Amino acid sequence: MKKILILVGLIITGGAHAAVDSALVGRAEKYLNSITGLTGDFVQTSNGTHQKGTFSMLRPGRVRLDYDKMPIQLIADGADLYFFDKSLDQITTVPLTSTPAGILVRKNIDLKNADIHVIDTADLGKTFSLTMNLRGQEGIGQMTVIFNANPVQLKSWSVTDATGSTTDVAFGTLKAKTDFGKNYFQINRHKTVSTSGGDSFYD
Repeated sequence: MKKILILVGLIITGGAHAAVDSALVGRAEKYLNSITGLTGDFVQTSNGTHQKGTFSMLRPGRVRLDYDKMPIQLIADGADLYFFDKSLDQITTVPLTSTPAGILVRKNIDLKNADIHVIDTADLGKTFSLTMNLRGQEGIGQMTVIFNANPVQLKSWSVTDATGSTTDVAFGTLKAKTDFGKNYFQINRHKTVSTSGGDSFYD
């Protein structure tokens, strides 16, 4: 669960002053606002371990990450972000607005004048990156998003928390998709009657 919380960066903040290229910020903002829905594979790297899974998003407000070898599901339904540990039948909820995923799926993504603070940009030729945090919460952590340059497309993100621990999420080929099922961005728990007399849930 700790790795997942780091992944979405419950609060993204902080960073020293650095050069910001407004043209790169504008390109990223234009691309993010052009997205309706995406899906694709991802690889998460944290503390030397790797986890693979499937990533989906639908703007505004909906995100889903499924891990191949962990009983974990991360789902945003437009208002909140849920961490569902299937093995424990445990759900942790945080406001979507306090996460990097929340930035990517806002109805209107404003990287210049809103609460999002871009503190650094880098032009790497075939890719470019933006490092950002939330204004007023500096010092707790930050998020770097990397985009392919031509055409502009989400490539990866990296979240560093207050302890300096970093979690990287690299995406495979992302494809446009909007025809997700009606309940795709909702946690699916099926209630049954336990033989011991209490309630239990299964997937």
